[in-house]
Amino acid sequence: MKGLYFIAFKSIVIKEITRFTRIWIQTLLPPAITMTLYFLIFGNLVGSRIGLMGGVSYMEFIAPGLIMMAVITNSYANVASSFFSAKFQRNLEELLVAPVPHYVMIGGYVAGGVARGLLVGLIVTVVAMCFVDLHLQHPLLVVVTVFLTSVLFALGGLINAVFARNFDDISIIPTFVLTPLTYLGGVFYSLSLLPDFWRGVSALNPIVYMINVFRYGFLGFADISVGLSVAVIIGFCAGLWLLAYYLVSRGIGLRT
Repeated sequence: MKGLYFIAFKSIVIKEITRFTRIWIQTLLPPAITMTLYFLIFGNLVGSRIGLMGGVSYMEFIAPGLIMMAVITNSYANVASSFFSAKFQRNLEELLVAPVPHYVMIGGYVAGGVARGLLVGLIVTVVAMCFVDLHLQHPLLVVVTVFLTSVLFALGGLINAVFARNFDDISIIPTFVLTPLTYLGGVFYSLSLLPDFWRGVSALNPIVYMINVFRYGFLGFADISVGLSVAVIIGFCAGLWLLAYYLVSRGIGLRT
């Protein structure tokens, strides 16, 4: 039976990977172009006037944040659009009535989102290396952080798709929640530059912890405790997994 579950999981993952690689011009190429523009504008033009940030060049400082931003956006978007499309086209009902555990179905979609997020992250990293020399201070921490963050936002995309009633609902969270939190997550600045009040407010933003620990893996310094950052990421992953499992197992937003 476990072998059958693995086949189901693998089938969903292959379907998801085939889906976003088939339209790579829409899914993989735009992040590379966007990040190139970020490096050209914020790195070369603006960064040359800012100077050092945390003892490193501004371009080197923002590189980890830009990589993480691409991972977050693509992990979320892949699952949100794919899961909602399956729900909208009633393909999801076949999985719900199939003898496949709900955690296998959730895991398959999340794995597809993680695959896209990590692939885009790799592409953006290659782009970054064309502008700045990246040196990994803590490689294992970088790998663990980017994987957990990708899982977290893939789960978030699935939850968004569960509650969405039309395709417009898919864009609400990324536009009004995800984008502001990402830009205010310390991608382009250090939290040490903020007044105490706004530094405290920033501590409520979960993306701050992800970018913080990811940057630490590259540069070796952080604004927030690395242990606390990892704990926050793991806690959010566990919480969103439980929520996603509850929603799918109860059929909330899935059955009509």
